[in-house]
Amino acid sequence: GVINAGDGIHEHPTQALLDMFTILENKGRIEGLKVGIVGDITHSRVARSNIYGLKKLGAEVILCGPSTMLLPEFQNLGVKICYDLKEVLAEVDVLNVLRIQRERINENLLPSIAEYREFFGIDRKKLLKYARPGLLILHPGPVNRGIELSTDVLDSGLEEKGICTLVLSQVTNGLAVRMAVLYLIAGAGGKIEDSN
Repeated sequence: GVINAGDGIHEHPTQALLDMFTILENKGRIEGLKVGIVGDITHSRVARSNIYGLKKLGAEVILCGPSTMLLPEFQNLGVKICYDLKEVLAEVDVLNVLRIQRERINENLLPSIAEYREFFGIDRKKLLKYARPGLLILHPGPVNRGIELSTDVLDSGLEEKGICTLVLSQVTNGLAVRMAVLYLIAGAGGKIEDSN
């Protein structure tokens, strides 16, 4: 068998598995949750795999990003598209924030990093004003500190609203999930036994 560890802008299934595991671990379910994905959706293999997995498990997916990085065709995948981060923050239980690739500025898909940060960057002020209490924030990494996520939000979330940033949990879960995938593909025959 072959394990897709991420191919270009197409798919990144193990990232989606670890993201969904992290959500399940922290929310206790995926079905019925509203999950936002914000950033450069068009060029993101992480977004595509998360869309497929989350929809399969019964979540509602809302995509958000600049119009040059979020093509209307994504609606064909059964997701909602919104170009206003404030609306998305007010609606979602989980927000998966994607890395902005600086090379997109050179392709004229993004006027500037400052403009992206203003409209789509996650910071304390936006979370206090717009986010639902208990929001979980994910990021597949690497994070451009101060662009997608402000340093204070990345490092400690927003305690007063119960908002958690789970990047370190994703890293830990990524190791376990990928080990499980390797175990299964190496011939475990789908038999995973509980050691307890």
